[in-house]
Amino acid sequence: MAEAIYVGGLLVATPLLDDPNFRRSVVLILEHDLDGGTLGVVLNRPSDVSVTQVLPVWDPLVTGPSVLFEGGPVQTDSALALAAVPSGEEPLGWRRLHAGTPAVSRLGTVDLDAPPEILQGEIAQMRIFAGYAGWTSGQLESEIAEGAWYVVDSEVGDTFHGDPGSLWRHVLRRQPGELAFVATCPDDPTMN
Repeated sequence: MAEAIYVGGLLVATPLLDDPNFRRSVVLILEHDLDGGTLGVVLNRPSDVSVTQVLPVWDPLVTGPSVLFEGGPVQTDSALALAAVPSGEEPLGWRRLHAGTPAVSRLGTVDLDAPPEILQGEIAQMRIFAGYAGWTSGQLESEIAEGAWYVVDSEVGDTFHGDPGSLWRHVLRRQPGELAFVATCPDDPTMN
């Protein structure tokens, strides 16, 4: 299990975290700065809002399910898109995450104000998130110390996981040692 918070890493909510915004969530870290705080998006919260309702021009490029994902409780009226490129190229309208891990080396943000045509054929997968998760400097570290989050390495398929509802268990199950057993924790431990 990774200890340090880093761009491209995952925050996995522990069973102790019962905040409805983050319960059983998996957050991909997009920015981390010791002075400025941390920014990420929740990967496993598809909404009921289809991409065609809000950003119809981007719908053909979105990886299923073709809905907006609830990226977090901050600025929920704004959209942020992540896309993976098939090669090492950096197409116009796409900005690579500053991460040193191979799992996210081809992942970046998409400028949703750019015409989608310039990215057609340039990206392999894409998801759009409404809002994001944000922590001020030191806040996330405190939450981790309190036992609210596990910090783990991401893998290539996590960002565009085909079954977002199973991502929390999937990520935990692959962890070494006792952490893998957390994946079997019931949704409501009192019903065990």
